[in-house]
Amino acid sequence: MRYWSWLFAAPPARAPLAGIYALSAEWQALMDPATESSVARVKLAWWHDEMQRLAAHSGVHPISNYLAALPRAASVDFSPLLTAVRAAAIQISGAPLESGADLEPQSQDLWGGPLRLASLLCGEALDEAPLRTCTGALAAAHYLSRAIRDYRREARIGRVPFAVDELLAAGIDNADLAAERPPQRLTIYLERLRERAAGYFHSASRALPPDQQPPQRHLLIIAALGHRHMSGVTRSSPRWWRDLFLSWTTARRAQR
Repeated sequence: MRYWSWLFAAPPARAPLAGIYALSAEWQALMDPATESSVARVKLAWWHDEMQRLAAHSGVHPISNYLAALPRAASVDFSPLLTAVRAAAIQISGAPLESGADLEPQSQDLWGGPLRLASLLCGEALDEAPLRTCTGALAAAHYLSRAIRDYRREARIGRVPFAVDELLAAGIDNADLAAERPPQRLTIYLERLRERAAGYFHSASRALPPDQQPPQRHLLIIAALGHRHMSGVTRSSPRWWRDLFLSWTTARRAQR
């Protein structure tokens, strides 16, 4: 989704998106269950210091230098990137979400803040309230999508990506999450989460006012692709072709 959103983004948005997506890829790799947790902690500690340096306009990493060289870099606050690194460190520590209500704040810290920062770096005058609503919904949807995809791998290394109160209410334990074949109660719970993620993607697609849609059409593309993936829509054509066509049509509609 990141690639298609970058490809069909408004020209001023492409450079900021490239930088923010590059950082997100670095941190997402460290959060992956295949990454040794001790290695991830050390590297995230370094990134924490680097984001402090970036905020002070003294970064040393090539991605930091790339972001610092963007035209609006001097006028934006880079602290959401520091918050994102801290949230990633909490994620790899294995600390679960205690409550379903914690999903939106945690996902906002992880993904929403950096995505909103990319939009602010585009150089357009923006109403930040709908932008925050849109990126917050996308962040929550992304968190759920990732958790649904990786929950079994996470559970097998002792991490629980879902809210504890929801799991208890559904009668789901760690053995269920790690099982090769999910029990019915887990299947039902995962389907509810897919519906919830699809709802977040749909909400994001409606959040931006018409005047903000053309310059921020990359957000609409993420929302459209995510909603299709979570809704389980199937077609005979290859998925990459469907994603390409949906991205193109979404970008075209945003420009009207």
